Amino acid sequence: MSMFCNQCEQAANGTGCNISGVCGKKPDVAALQDHLLYGLKSLALYADRIGRDAVIDRFTIEALFTTVTNVDFDPEAIGTMIQTCYQLKEKARATCGTVVSGPVADWKPAADLAGMVAQAEQYGISKQHVNADILSVIEILMYGLKGMSAYMDHAMILGKTNDDVMAFFQKALAATTDPNLGLMDFVGLCMECGKQNLTTMGLLDAAHNETYGAPVPTPVNLGTRAGKGILVTGHDLKMLEELLKQTEGKGINIYTHGEMLPAHGYPGLKKYPHLVANFGGAWQDQAKEFPHFPGAIIFNTNCIQRPNESYMDRLYSWGLVQWPGVKHVEGWDFTEVINKALECPSLPENPGQEILTGFGHSAVLGVADKIIAAVKGGQLKHFFLVGGCDGAKSGRNYYTEFAEKVPQDCVILTLACGKYRFNKLEFGDIGGIPRLLDVGQCNDAYSAIQIAVALAGAFECGVNDLPLSMILSWYEQKAVVILLTLLSLGIKNIRLGPTLPAFITPTVLGFLVENFNIMPITTAEEDLKAILG
Repeated sequence: MSMFCNQCEQAANGTGCNISGVCGKKPDVAALQDHLLYGLKSLALYADRIGRDAVIDRFTIEALFTTVTNVDFDPEAIGTMIQTCYQLKEKARATCGTVVSGPVADWKPAADLAGMVAQAEQYGISKQHVNADILSVIEILMYGLKGMSAYMDHAMILGKTNDDVMAFFQKALAATTDPNLGLMDFVGLCMECGKQNLTTMGLLDAAHNETYGAPVPTPVNLGTRAGKGILVTGHDLKMLEELLKQTEGKGINIYTHGEMLPAHGYPGLKKYPHLVANFGGAWQDQAKEFPHFPGAIIFNTNCIQRPNESYMDRLYSWGLVQWPGVKHVEGWDFTEVINKALECPSLPENPGQEILTGFGHSAVLGVADKIIAAVKGGQLKHFFLVGGCDGAKSGRNYYTEFAEKVPQDCVILTLACGKYRFNKLEFGDIGGIPRLLDVGQCNDAYSAIQIAVALAGAFECGVNDLPLSMILSWYEQKAVVILLTLLSLGIKNIRLGPTLPAFITPTVLGFLVENFNIMPITTAEEDLKAILG
């Protein structure tokens, strides 16, 4: 069977994957994910009318997150979600009291996986609208909702939610089924999605800071400590905390990987002495790096790739991440992972380089007076936000070259896994202010925004008038919703790469250029010259 998926930056031939996903997604999984999204739209037609239902809202978040790139590759798990979606839809239909008619409202999945896969032929991306430009904006909206669901999932795990945001999820999903809505209606929904995501990232920021304390600048070792080890990769801090508690006194060291690196900056996590180091780099190098980590390895969110047989027996998934054949941990008991780590060979004592993390908005704004003085005194000429998703596709060396060529009188803020392109380089400081400030995970774009807004207030200007340039890299749907958030705030002149999304038509791109002056990256030299003159 064939498939079509163009939601990530790796889309085959710059248009879409139609045989098998570059990410490893098979056609049946792609079909089931399309089917699940269609089911969520059916559910939303009723959920949008009945108001808040905690079970439906929680399911919607988890189901959307399940379809994010590199999260769930298990057809059985997605099939179960489809059946749950139908049950919740029928519950909402009975509660609604309003007759809703049409094929989406009347959706009913087949009883088995093969039947659900066959039905999905009707539910693919291209079936969402006949107009290519409207379809493009609907895709942007859907990918924005997927990205926002990831941040809301982490916030909900820590006890945070927001009724207005949850209402928007249902409203937006239902809107994608309305044939009477035009291009600008969906543009408006995309801008609203960006605003709602700012609220969502704020919830997650508050959850992290209230639970673990505000991040503080912290050196992180990149080597290994003698003893048993567990490697944690993903984004979820609560899962890491629970594992740290359950491994206390067991002679097991905990290592972070990928987007878990910023965990070292939180006082409530760094207090555990067995949180010892960060191992490896960004997600796309896992197949090269994991064979060299002899302990247990666990994913708590994306990005999982096809596992190498050399570490499959000590690999685990948790939460919404699943891969067929990989052992999945349900709930908060990590005994099986801990026992596996104790069985595995020990890591050697091999200290490595140290890098800094922990420059969230509290830490940076805590030295705002020094930053403002350095700008006014001419020692600090420009800020660059260079960050976003990393990936395997060619062209990403641009970000390394750009960071290397940034003049010595400029500061680089970075976040997400794109930082691994340059975070081991030595940048020095400007009057005690480090020239490279690691703001945190991708959701910590909220911190970067707060820093920019605070500086704009201090200099009595708009964010677009600051000596600040944004050089962003994207890979999956969380990057899409962060971009929507920046655009909803009116931020202009963003440079985006390494390539533009396959789902953006020339007309939609023209709109973005005309209204926001968004532009593709070129070369490090040309872009720096254009920015600095």
